[in-house]
Amino acid sequence: MTTERYNARESEPRWQKLWDERAIFATRNDDPRPKYYVLEMFPYPSGRIHMGHVRNYTMGDVVARYMRAKGFNVLHPMGWDAFGLPAENAAIERKVAPKAWTYDNIAAMKKQLQTMGLSLDWSREFATCDPSYYKHQQKMFLDFMKAGLAEREKRKINWDPVDMTVLANEQVIDGRGWRSGAVVEQREMNQWVFKITKYSQELLDALDTLDRWPDKVRLMQRNWIGRSEGMLIRFALDSASAPNGESELKVFTTRPDTLFGAKFMAIAADHPLAQAAALKNPKLAAFIAETKRLGTAQEIIDTAEKQGFDTGIKAIHPFDPDWKIPVYVANFVLMEYGTGAIFGCPAHDQRDLDFVNKYNLGNTPVVCPEGQDPKSYYTNDYLPADGELRACK
Repeated sequence: MTTERYNARESEPRWQKLWDERAIFATRNDDPRPKYYVLEMFPYPSGRIHMGHVRNYTMGDVVARYMRAKGFNVLHPMGWDAFGLPAENAAIERKVAPKAWTYDNIAAMKKQLQTMGLSLDWSREFATCDPSYYKHQQKMFLDFMKAGLAEREKRKINWDPVDMTVLANEQVIDGRGWRSGAVVEQREMNQWVFKITKYSQELLDALDTLDRWPDKVRLMQRNWIGRSEGMLIRFALDSASAPNGESELKVFTTRPDTLFGAKFMAIAADHPLAQAAALKNPKLAAFIAETKRLGTAQEIIDTAEKQGFDTGIKAIHPFDPDWKIPVYVANFVLMEYGTGAIFGCPAHDQRDLDFVNKYNLGNTPVVCPEGQDPKSYYTNDYLPADGELRACK
């Protein structure tokens, strides 16, 4: 018995040609078999595929072929994520029209992908830069706007000064743009935003019905929706230390029961109170500028060293006029969340505990573990789990 080495150059084109002639992977809408949809992330047409593309589309192809073998009518399409400033900037660099640059890249990458013999229905191919596609997006946007679900707001964004474009948090790597390498700036610009928060409870309720989703994915979705129940508390500012025109600091908290453990106030670098305080404090202005270079990605903020700058401003505790709390500008507080200000209760929040330990601000527990004497209980490095806590008396 002899074995013959598989000749990919000879076999693959022959079989792929036969698949195309017989439309093996074309999906009919009137097929009576149960439907199954396989969709991988569309590639950005940069001009050539790489091993990341090969890995991604091979895995999707395995799923598509497996489900076909199980008797499903599988829809497995391909498209191109081709809209946006990166394509325009690339075209400017090469002194060609963005349309020509983009569609030439699509043709080249399509030819490369087809050599892989993927089970794709190429008859359904589209590019997001084509008017026949984005006209539907434009109509949806107009429908949202008419329904009052889209509006203009000033928002902080990541700005790449070289590419001259807005970057998502994931596109900021160590404070620099992922493509240009330029130091990213924090700017406030008018943005169109969708009022997704109007449906936050419906979205949260629907997550409970997705019993086939992994728990960690559902938790990520809950955190992304970010619906919180709590209280808005107004802290008066000590007039002797506050900048002119500033009289109070508003804080949203989900734990008003820990208010008597407050040891510091922390505000975002772009909070109006921080900006007012920085006008007469060059060192604070420099700290704010450095903080803004950190970006707004939650992962970066969570892992970065917690830094604060004492503004010298004092907030007055709402239940004790003699209790004055220092106000810090902190690099872990974002203006986009809540009111852009928090009160720190180190006995019951690990981040706040790390912060007061660093700046020697003290620690007063207001909740303690079961079995502990409230009069003697103290923590400087151990944070009990929520299930172990009860109110100190």
